[in-house]
Formats: sequence, structure tokens, C-alpha cells
Amino acid sequence: MLKRLRHLRMDLRPLRRRDFRLLMASGAITMFGSFITVVAVPFQLKQLTGSYVAVGAVGVVELVPMVLSGLWGGAIADAADRRNVVLICEFAMALCTAALLVNAMMPHPAVWPLYVVAGSVAALDGLQRPSLDAMTPRLVPRDEQTAANAISSVRWQIGAVGGPAVGGVLVALAGVRLAYAVDVLTFLLSIGLLWALRPVPPSAEAERPSLRGIARGARYAWSRPELLGTYFVDIAAMFLAMPVALYPFVADELHARWALGLLYACIPIGAMLVSLTSGWASRVHRHGLMVLIAAAVWGLAVAGFGLAPNIGIAIALLIVAGGADMVSGLFRSTIWNQTIPDHLRGRLAGIELLSYSIGPTAGQLRAGLMAGAVGLRGAIAAGGLLCTGAVALCTVFMPGFTRYDERTSPHAQAARDGQELQPAAP
Repeated sequence: MLKRLRHLRMDLRPLRRRDFRLLMASGAITMFGSFITVVAVPFQLKQLTGSYVAVGAVGVVELVPMVLSGLWGGAIADAADRRNVVLICEFAMALCTAALLVNAMMPHPAVWPLYVVAGSVAALDGLQRPSLDAMTPRLVPRDEQTAANAISSVRWQIGAVGGPAVGGVLVALAGVRLAYAVDVLTFLLSIGLLWALRPVPPSAEAERPSLRGIARGARYAWSRPELLGTYFVDIAAMFLAMPVALYPFVADELHARWALGLLYACIPIGAMLVSLTSGWASRVHRHGLMVLIAAAVWGLAVAGFGLAPNIGIAIALLIVAGGADMVSGLFRSTIWNQTIPDHLRGRLAGIELLSYSIGPTAGQLRAGLMAGAVGLRGAIAAGGLLCTGAVALCTVFMPGFTRYDERTSPHAQAARDGQELQPAAP
């Protein structure tokens, strides 16, 4: 029994490495503050407008800047010092949050600054995230990648659990001003930690950022069915079944306004439970199949959340959904980090950013429009069932992804041998 429990114990080897520790600490602090703002912005929009669509429209405002900057940010990550890119973007996002604070302190806060800042932060996140994601494979060895992915997820989850919980209390008791001020402070602390990182210069094969280079990365992704599968499943799951934009209305519907911050924290709590017991993950080899199973469970859990009769059941189902999403994300990241060559890592990270960002941002608008058309509960439940259906279609039309096994993958073998397998012609 004890031996089985040891197999669940989280692998902490990557934390022995100084720069990885600094990166994780910085990310945890930033995420904590950012998720406070994730609660504060829709809360303020709901106060100012009272509209489903106005809250969901944040996703539309974020989508285009994220798409454009994410692709370009990937090219920059392959050509520049990744540490410097992350640091500059972090400082710029601190300024954006400061702008939200200034607007909130006005006698009559305006609605438009919330959308402008949301679009600006999305653009900066698109520029920063590829460099951030591409740093980890340089900071830890290949045999610790799955463990590093789990630890990276905990970094996000610490902020995503604590941030919404604190954010819900702050906006309810003190208003959005204090929430934005706390976020600014966390950015400043994070910048100090990033400053202490050693440089992460580009590889010897790096090329200057260009549209041609971005296209080369896209062709490489298109040549890899297992990569395409990860992108499709994530976009489908997040676009069709992400319920976050409707949390303020769900809390009202279930007569549990006190639980608003807890609702935001539930998915990260589920994810953290999986991360902390992720020792089993290194013994799984059919990564594509695990992604598909986890995405189907996510959809069913979200559908159940939409039909939950009380806040207790709603919270439990969201925690299940969060655990399933973590399993999907863990194995998607393992496929990416174990098989993509370093000089393409930034550009592929840019494409990955689009896959796990387009879905949630566009999904906010979908959720708002569907709620307005068919009702709050119906919109959430239908989205979850549509997600499960999309996953089923993926198993039929993407058999290469379903059969992916890292023990037999030629790209994984090439990475183990320190070589690069040339992509097939598109």
C-alpha cells in the first residue's frame, strides 16, 4: 500500500535547479495577483452594465490581439533572450493593471478602459507566453520534463486557487480598487524574481523573426498529427465548455453570492489535486489517448455543473472538471516538450498559446450569447455535451493522435538521441 502511494508522490527533482525555482516562484506570485483581477474585471462589468453579453465580450476583445501577438511572440522567443522578453512583458502588464486601478478610483468609472486593458494584456500575454513556455525545456533535462510540467501547473494553480478566493472577498468587502492594487504589487514582486534569472539566449540555429519563419513553424506543426490532435481537443474543450464567464450569474442563480470566489477556484483546485498526485504520469505512454479521455470527462463534468441543483454539487463537479483538464494539459505539454526541437520551440509555443487561449477567450462570448438565447443552465449543459461529442469525433478522424505512443514515436526517439527528425511534406 505504501509503495503504491509513493508512486503518486509528486516528482520534485526540477526544483533543485536554481533558475527553475525562480521562474516558478515568479509565476506563482504573478498568477495569484492576475486571478484576483480575473474576478474583479467581470464583477466590475456586471456592476456597470448588468449584461451577459458585456461580460462575455471581454473574450472577443482579447482574441484578436492574442492571436496576432502569440504568433509573433513565438518567433521572438526563438530569436531573442527568452528571459528578457518575459521580463519586459511583465513590466508592461503591471502598467496595464495600474491603469485599471486609476479608472476604478474615478468618481464614475468608465466601461471602455476595462476592454482596452483586457486587449492590451492579451497582446502582452501572447508575446510573453511562448518565451515563458520555451524556457522550461532549457532549464531542466528531458527526463524531468513531465515532472516540470506538473510543477509548472502547480505554480499556476496556487495563484488560480488563492487569487479567486482572495479576489472574491476583496471585491465583495472592499471593492475592485483594492483588488487591482494587490495585483500591481504582485507584478512588482514577480519582476524582482525574474531579474535574478540567468539569461536564456537563443539556440545556435535561431533565425530572425519573420513571417516566413512563422510559416515554417506552422508547416512543422501541420506535419505532426499528434500535435494537431492536442490543438484540436483543447480548442474544442475550451470553446464549447468553458463556463467561467457565467460564474457571477451562476452564483446568483444558486443563491450563493458568497461562493463567487470559490467557483473561480474550483477548477484550479481539481487541477492541483491531480498535480500533487502526478507521480503516476511518468509511467503512462499513450499520451494522446489520455488527452482524449480527460477532455471527455471535462465535458461531462461541465454539463453536470450546468444542471447542478445546489452550490455543493456545482462545486464538486467543477473540481472534477479541473482534475480532468489538468490530466489533459499534463500530457499535451509532455508531447510538446519531449518532441519539438529547441530552435522551433518558441514558434510552436506560440501555436500552443493559440490552442489553449483562443478556446477560452472565444468561449466567453459563446457562453454569453448562448445564455442569452437558451438560458444560463441550458447554455452550460449544452456546451459540455458538445465538447464530449467533439472529442468522440476526434477519435474517429484523428487516429494518429489516438494511437500516439511516446515509446514508438520517431520524433520522441529523435529527441532522446539528441537529433532532429525532419518534418514530412505538408
